[in-house]
Amino acid sequence: MKAIALVALGGALGCVARYKLSGWVLHHTIDWRFPAGTFTVNVLGCLVAGVLAGLAEKHDLLSADARILLFTGLLGGFTTFSAFGLETLFLLKRGELAIAAANVVVSVLAGLFALWLGFGVGGMKA
Repeated sequence: MKAIALVALGGALGCVARYKLSGWVLHHTIDWRFPAGTFTVNVLGCLVAGVLAGLAEKHDLLSADARILLFTGLLGGFTTFSAFGLETLFLLKRGELAIAAANVVVSVLAGLFALWLGFGVGGMKA
């Protein structure tokens, strides 16, 4: 039950942070065609995940509860792209280049296909 509360707390904070940051970026890039808000959130989420994972790995800095709160909760609410990036980086660190590349290509293509399919099921034309 404690883990669920930590995930919920972190997730709520991450969602609010995503909303505020992407809104701020959107306000400053309103004339751009590029989705700068989402891009900023995804890249920042990856940076924070990398810093936290590096600190946790090198210094054994984070307890299990802190990892659940920060990685699953906060970063999960902020962006799941950070989890995707972190998992891909760990594959690369283990020398599993082909699996890492497959993860990137298949995740992006499958995600886009699922969105296209979902639009069709939802009655919208993609």
